[in-house]
Amino acid sequence: MKRYGHGLVLGKFYPPHAGHHHLVRTAADRCERLTVLVCAASVESLSLEDRVAWMREVHPGVRVVGTVDDIPVDVNDPAVWDAHMAVFRAAVPGRVDAVFTSEAYGEELGRRFGAESVCVDPGRSVFPVSGTAVRKDPVGCWDFLEPPVRAALARRVVVLGAESTGTTTMAWALAEHYRRRGGVWARTRYVPEYGREFSEHKLTALRTLHPGASWEEVTFASKEFPLIARRQAQLEEEAARAGSPVVFCDTDAFATTIWHERYMGGLYPAAHEPRRQHLWLLTDHTGVGFEDDGLRDGEHLRPWMTGRFREELARTGRRTVELTGPHERRLATAVAAVDALIGEGWDLADPLPETP
Repeated sequence: MKRYGHGLVLGKFYPPHAGHHHLVRTAADRCERLTVLVCAASVESLSLEDRVAWMREVHPGVRVVGTVDDIPVDVNDPAVWDAHMAVFRAAVPGRVDAVFTSEAYGEELGRRFGAESVCVDPGRSVFPVSGTAVRKDPVGCWDFLEPPVRAALARRVVVLGAESTGTTTMAWALAEHYRRRGGVWARTRYVPEYGREFSEHKLTALRTLHPGASWEEVTFASKEFPLIARRQAQLEEEAARAGSPVVFCDTDAFATTIWHERYMGGLYPAAHEPRRQHLWLLTDHTGVGFEDDGLRDGEHLRPWMTGRFREELARTGRRTVELTGPHERRLATAVAAVDALIGEGWDLADPLPETP
């Protein structure tokens, strides 16, 4: 099989999928070095920076560069071709020996680069997927997506509330509910509350010094809360990368700001984490018995905490549904809210139109 010096793969990668990766891997196997050019238009929903980062992660041995290309597509217009080539050449100025594509325009692209055109699986028989199909139905194409793209597209649902209001029970029940749907949903993940694990470690450490110490003797430092928030965000990201189109989180970095108020009595000491979640489910304390599990002492603070969560969720414009009543009613309300979120789709903008 013929080998080449410098190969080129270009495309929108909007978003990248298994067919794109097959094309890149095929080209990389046949070239001494390979450049992947990500061409994004301003009208598209997924940023150029993200697409470049995703391709670099999946193909660490390949040079990946990006450019904005807002020129409409018309493969029959030489002037349009000239305009596109100016963009391509500015991004990839060196010699190109082979252009790898799965498209009919590959021959003309190769000719204009002065390179050989290599066509790879034009019928999409190896991976029957396209960017159009992914944008239209991410759930149906989920298995064709790599972890960073799944993490970007996954709908993230946060369950939060005051102490002993059923957040853990609800987050776990939701994950189980969607797993039972089978198929791609069977991989639905539950993200535990890292703050609880952190608290357990603090109590254990205190008891090594003072056997018999109780939770009331544990103290927190303000600087610990950003650490908890960052680790919570990391666990959420890991779950979103590995799971189904929805992930359920028992609290999130945002909720840590309220817990900081509860324990430290003041404002959160660091900037908030970037918002990547889509729905917040607030568990009301009313009618829920307080269970002291050895790491709780704030029964009297529950009305205040519920109010603070409600205020901050509203102030920051987060999409929120309150869960009240017995567990069965709460679960039904939560499932309806999550189904509505998923049913809205992903609303990924169409790329620039192509002239037939």
